[in-house]
Amino acid sequence: MTDAALLRIGELSRRSGVSPELLRAWERRYGLLHPTRSTGGLRLYSPEDLERVRAMQHHLSTGLAAAEAAALAAATSLEPADLPFPPVAARRELEVALSAFDEARAQGVIDSTLAATTLDTALSEFFMPYLRELGERWQRGEASVAQEHFASSVLRGRLLGLARGWDRGLGPRILLACAPGEQHDLGLIAFGLALRARSWRIGYLGADTPLESVASAASAFEPAFVVISSVTPELFSANRGELRALGRDYSLALGGAGAAGDVGVKARLLPGGPVEEAERLTRLTA
Repeated sequence: MTDAALLRIGELSRRSGVSPELLRAWERRYGLLHPTRSTGGLRLYSPEDLERVRAMQHHLSTGLAAAEAAALAAATSLEPADLPFPPVAARRELEVALSAFDEARAQGVIDSTLAATTLDTALSEFFMPYLRELGERWQRGEASVAQEHFASSVLRGRLLGLARGWDRGLGPRILLACAPGEQHDLGLIAFGLALRARSWRIGYLGADTPLESVASAASAFEPAFVVISSVTPELFSANRGELRALGRDYSLALGGAGAAGDVGVKARLLPGGPVEEAERLTRLTA
């Protein structure tokens, strides 16, 4: 294989969504990668290394510990790029199934999507866009309350299934909770999954969590970050005092669409998509 077909670690990181520091750790601890040396002494990685990284991300997303995930990734390669993944068509098929209350068909669409692409891509191009579209249809009166609740329930169950064991591993801990009064937790679950794929250990408290309960959990969990999520800034503003107190004891971040503006709380703001913000937070703490 010529050097032109090989990747420097920065390009491997860009294509996989895994930080260079974490790639080096996987190479050192688990022998996941097998770089060669250029004539100038640079470490170069093959397309097979990229596929092993993607396979490891997949196995981590199912809840396996890093050592187990690396062993499986070294033995097999998923090669998702060789499988078809038309995101718009997949979302449309999911919409048809869930609008008809056909869970079996919806689960089949989700199975096919997860088999055809990486978890990051599934989150950013399939799950989250579908949820945005569902919310827009509900606001326009094109989806009933029953349809919205059914779809959300099916997707929540599936995403939490992927989250099984996401507190295991050796990476930094992070505690996730929705602000008091915030019932929309699917984006926060997706954020946790994207973090887990980057070796974070997740503590998840869910929707509508009193901040005194967050503080109590944080004292036991000892997280590197506490993330509070809301789709509206009003819930942050209404709890400004407690958020400030929480931020004095822990590294605090505010996530979700509600974090897009200044809410009067000293915290890291994470208003973007789950995968984007998981990667940004990982790079900041590397």
